[in-house]
Amino acid sequence: MGNKFVVYFAELQDINPWMNMIGIVKDEFPGLETTEQLNSYKQTVIKNINRKTALCIKSEDGIIGALIFSYNLRCLSWMAVHPNHRREGIASALVRKMLELFPTDVDISVTTFREGDTKGIAPRRLYNKFGFVEDALVEEFDYPNQILILKR
Repeated sequence: MGNKFVVYFAELQDINPWMNMIGIVKDEFPGLETTEQLNSYKQTVIKNINRKTALCIKSEDGIIGALIFSYNLRCLSWMAVHPNHRREGIASALVRKMLELFPTDVDISVTTFREGDTKGIAPRRLYNKFGFVEDALVEEFDYPNQILILKR
């Protein structure tokens, strides 16, 4: 459970390794189907790198975990772990670092897959471990999701 991973603020030189990982995981994320959506996502990553709201974990393979968050919206916006490095504690290290960056009295939300969606099993387990609880059912990119909230 320790911090065996170093979490970095992503830098502009990380954009290509970041997008390389996205090429591997994009099918797991509604809204990353088309070249246009991927280009828009890349611009979002660059914006978040410049805002210091993009975190990553690197290995000799490139980026193996990435997270985008928003101070203004008080949310974890997006997170992925490279399939070859799942269940190693990478997602936990990313969430832990993000939580450290927020004041301890701020509630934080995340939108993830709904209960019963196989894509949601691992993320929901992770968020529950950190104390996130179920909130509103929503749709994003025409896909059914649910907001989870960490009450602090």
